[in-house]
Order: sequence, then C-alpha cells, then structure tokens
Amino acid sequence: MKQLTITSKSVEEAVQEALAQLQTSEEKVEISILEDAKKGFLGLGSKPAVVQVTLKVDPIEDSIEFLKKVAAKMGVELSVEVKEDEDGTVLDLSSEKIAILIGKRGQTLNALQYLTNLVANKSSDEYQRVILDAENYRERRKETLERLAHRLASKALKINKKVSLEPMPSMERKIIHMTLKSNNKVQTSSEGSEPHRRVVIKPSSI
Repeated sequence: MKQLTITSKSVEEAVQEALAQLQTSEEKVEISILEDAKKGFLGLGSKPAVVQVTLKVDPIEDSIEFLKKVAAKMGVELSVEVKEDEDGTVLDLSSEKIAILIGKRGQTLNALQYLTNLVANKSSDEYQRVILDAENYRERRKETLERLAHRLASKALKINKKVSLEPMPSMERKIIHMTLKSNNKVQTSSEGSEPHRRVVIKPSSI
C-alpha cells in the first residue's frame, strides 16, 4: 500500500504534491489531515500543513494490470472482461493468441490464476477469489471432465478395480467428485499432495 506524508504551507498544496508523486487522482486516494496550517501572528509561530495520502487498493485493477503485463511478455495482446458469479470475480480473457494463455489442458491458465490470486490479495483487507476464464474454456473443460468421469467410472466397475486420474487442480477434482456424487456404484476420493493430488474412482463394492 503506497502512503505519503507531505508537509506544505497549505492542505491543498500538500494534497496536490502527493497526487503528483503518486501519479494518481484524488478519487483514488484517502486523505488524512494530520495538522492543519497555521498562519501565526505577524508571521511568527506559523505551522505548515501535514497531510497523509494513501493510495486506495483495487485488487481487480491490480490483477488485470498484472495479467496484461505477463501476457505482453508472452507476445499476447490481451482483453479482459470482468464478471461476477457465486464463486468469485471472473476475469474472462480474450486474444487472437488465447491458446498460449490456456496451455496444455489449461495448465498455463491455472498457473496464471494462482499468481493472479496472489496479486489480488497482497494488499486487500478481504480475501478476493479471482477465477480466470478464456473464451469459455472453463465450461468446455467442465464438459470434458464430466465425460471423463463417467467413462472412468464405467471402467472401474468393468475391471472391478480402482482407477486413478491424472493430477488436477482442486477445482477440476471437484468437478469429478460432483459428477459422480449421485452414482452409488462408485466412490471417489482425492489422494496425494499438491501439485500431484489426483482423483481416484473405485467400485463401492471393494
């Protein structure tokens, strides 16, 4: 959090000097007058104004700025649309080179999401959950995982043995668990330690 304490002959001048140093505008800061200016008598005993100016933190703006900088270093020009849903703030990424930001099976997108959450929460008083999507990739991936869950559940029942999936981030493991929750013929669990934690599907009979 950027904060300046400025001493000047008036509150207004102190504020303007702080805004210039922070390169921002008045609506983006919090201003505290620590001491008001006093003129004194016949020029004697005068005191300057002391003002504390704190730059307000916008975790979502910080996140978007971070993403655009990272994307630029990867040679990707990025557009970001902000959406809200029950799970948190969704930053929907768009680009002609969006595949670079998604990566194999969403690995790059998941890594960016992890880093973006660190950025969003580094100076925020309240926890911010940021979800990255990329041209509806998350929904397409969800449908793929649901099909995979049903197929591997059938396989586990056919061979009557447990079946392990590849390591996945927690939100993808959750999709597998929820997809098979109503299937009383199989049970699911997560095994291993991050980032190698994976879902295991096994017949309920074993």
